[in-house]
Amino acid sequence: MNPTKLTVKGILFDLDGTILDTRPAYLYAAETALNILGQPIPEEERLLQIPKRLELKLPITDIIPVQTQQFLNLFLKTFYEAAAKKTVPAPYAAQTLLALSQRIKLAVITMRYMPNVKVAEELRRHGLDAYFAHIVTALDTPKPKPSPQALIKAVEAMDVEMCACVIVGDSVVDVEAGRAAGAKTVAVTSGLYTLGELEAAKPDFIIRAISELPSLLD
Repeated sequence: MNPTKLTVKGILFDLDGTILDTRPAYLYAAETALNILGQPIPEEERLLQIPKRLELKLPITDIIPVQTQQFLNLFLKTFYEAAAKKTVPAPYAAQTLLALSQRIKLAVITMRYMPNVKVAEELRRHGLDAYFAHIVTALDTPKPKPSPQALIKAVEAMDVEMCACVIVGDSVVDVEAGRAAGAKTVAVTSGLYTLGELEAAKPDFIIRAISELPSLLD
């Protein structure tokens, strides 16, 4: 990791696990799907592996060994329906985003397969929507993260150069996408990934939450 500070004109934020704590929504969706299917409910730590595995395109059959596809269909449907009410902002999110938005352009890039207006509504419920000029979801590009396409789309809309941007996210996928695009990368340990997993991805910086981001910037 580079010990120097960052000089950037644009910040590309991941949504789940970065700006918003999505764990309550993930747990609710998993438990609801399992109850519908009449299956036992594993411990929370195991359930939180499910969205992480889906993001990494890894199997979940060791967690949900039967009716796996039915579970996934119900899980995703319930998550998208419940996310707006079950997510909560990261600590000091509003204060942090206000301070950053006064001098840097901000955008959201999410792997959620939902219209960006729905993401904007969810951010509005938390009083966070005004800080972002652009929202790019998995519906807006042919290939979501770790492809750099979403980052390129956001940077073009922000009218800044990629080399002057940083992507901030809780996932190794965010780091991979940032590296592929040519942006700087900041990983946060506030989501589903461990410190060791994030360190292995070799971002430029690792912080505990977005509230620490202003201290990294010149």
